[in-house]
Amino acid sequence: GDKAFAQFLTDEIKEEKKIQKHKSLPKVSGGWELEVQGTEAKLVRKIAGEKITVTFNINNSIPPSAEEETQEQKPDEQEPDLTSTPNFVVEVIKDDTKQTLVLDCHYPEDEIGHEGEEESDIFTIREVSFQPTGESDWKDTNYTLNTDSLDWALYDHLMDFLADRGVDNTFADELIELSTALEHQEYIKFLEDLKSFVKCQ
Repeated sequence: GDKAFAQFLTDEIKEEKKIQKHKSLPKVSGGWELEVQGTEAKLVRKIAGEKITVTFNINNSIPPSAEEETQEQKPDEQEPDLTSTPNFVVEVIKDDTKQTLVLDCHYPEDEIGHEGEEESDIFTIREVSFQPTGESDWKDTNYTLNTDSLDWALYDHLMDFLADRGVDNTFADELIELSTALEHQEYIKFLEDLKSFVKCQ
């Protein structure tokens, strides 16, 4: 059984490499520096007196609807392009304050693919909070603003605030592209690891 499994994985890796769009990870325009640690990626950009970091993790970033469709395929059909739309966290750190503004953003599932609508943002802000700068563990005791019940004018200002710092629809599109490439790269690496694991006696 293991031999057949290893052979299957070999073919699968070959196929996946064939459809891999990016041999190296696509860049995000606007002077963002990329750091990747396993499945977590961080984009960092410094502008006058501020540091903006955007963090996302590719695990569980492919919407479930896409996965269900692939189950019922006939073997010869081309798999649909899986797109990775991770939640991402934007942190804005001002040099002269001890606080970091943290905005938790996500791609609404029903929005993707409806690109015809003007003025519609492809991502939404879910939560906003302040966290002490430099602390890795966020405190649950800090007030977190949920945007569900938010005054739309305030919400618009928050979106503008992000856009002024380079986090806008173009960025969100490029983040999907980057995340999808990263997810695919990790998937291929996983298949390769699995293959050597299965072959290991």
